Amino acid sequence: MKKILGIVLVSLMTLIIVPVNAQINFGIKGGVNISSVHFNNDIVSSDNITGFNIGPMIEIMVPYVGVGVDAAILYSQKGMADAKMKDTNKRGENLTTDYIDIPVNFKWKFGLPVIKGYLAAGPYASFKVGGDKIWEIPGAISSEFKTKSFAAGLNFGLGAEVFKHLQVGFNYEWGLTNNYSGVDIYSSLGDQRIEGKHRGWTISAAILF
Repeated sequence: MKKILGIVLVSLMTLIIVPVNAQINFGIKGGVNISSVHFNNDIVSSDNITGFNIGPMIEIMVPYVGVGVDAAILYSQKGMADAKMKDTNKRGENLTTDYIDIPVNFKWKFGLPVIKGYLAAGPYASFKVGGDKIWEIPGAISSEFKTKSFAAGLNFGLGAEVFKHLQVGFNYEWGLTNNYSGVDIYSSLGDQRIEGKHRGWTISAAILF
């Protein structure tokens, strides 16, 4: 976790150390999250759940080169749907957690002045601010599954920019830390310890000023 925080901090510093003639744009970004959880043990199953994200962003690009960085502070909903033990016929629960996400991406733009494509990648940090905290797992005899207050991972995105002011893109979030952690869970399959990392797609749009 310390290494990931270090990457995020170094990435944020690149927003400060930029060329004097850099193009700086501020904007508003928002979109739809399609998120799920990747468990370390296949005795737990879940489906995708839909949420949203919104917040301010900044983009700093080096003129004529097409490279730069962008960052945002987003209120974001993530989680999982129909989460349950695989050895039960009980209906699963939906688990939604609210985060403040801080993604920092290195960006490359290419194409014509009117319409450009872009590729982006970089780290993100997530800080829990609300939502479900404890999940009672259907099918487990004894369980306590909690959401953690901090998570981090990597972003990979692509999209298009129109008239230098509207960006539409797709982004994949690959969690590297455990968003969810359970104490020993007892089921018909025995004593198991379950942890889960975030995975998800984001479809977003941004308006730059």
